[in-house]
Amino acid sequence: MPETADTNPIALGLPHREPFIFVDAVLAHTPGESAECVKIFPLSTPFFAGHFPGDPLVPGVILAEALAQTAGLAAGQSGRAFRLTALKSMKFPSAARPDEELRLYARKVAAVGGLWQFECRASVGDRVVAEGVVVLSEVL
Repeated sequence: MPETADTNPIALGLPHREPFIFVDAVLAHTPGESAECVKIFPLSTPFFAGHFPGDPLVPGVILAEALAQTAGLAAGQSGRAFRLTALKSMKFPSAARPDEELRLYARKVAAVGGLWQFECRASVGDRVVAEGVVVLSEVL
């Protein structure tokens, strides 16, 4: 993936805002094809108080949403909006913890009509913490 000049996910078209933006920076971006992003959830993030006290983990549903947002950036179509339609074979082989740097990857593997399919992966170093397929639908 080529490096992107702008690392700000909002400037690159991500419609989400706090407290529901789960991409800190865009590391690489090829609009219509792929994106690589980064996210760090600090221990002060409110969901860690209850998930799980004394053994905090990033919830799988939050990891899936971070991957969906990365896929939305990969779609990167100016003037076109996409929504999460499906998650396929999403797996969480290892736990993601507070203050770890998550690398988020999304690569388009198919598009039929208004449906776009992305292979996605979240890693901490060499350790995969989430992987699966995200399907986005174009909002007309």
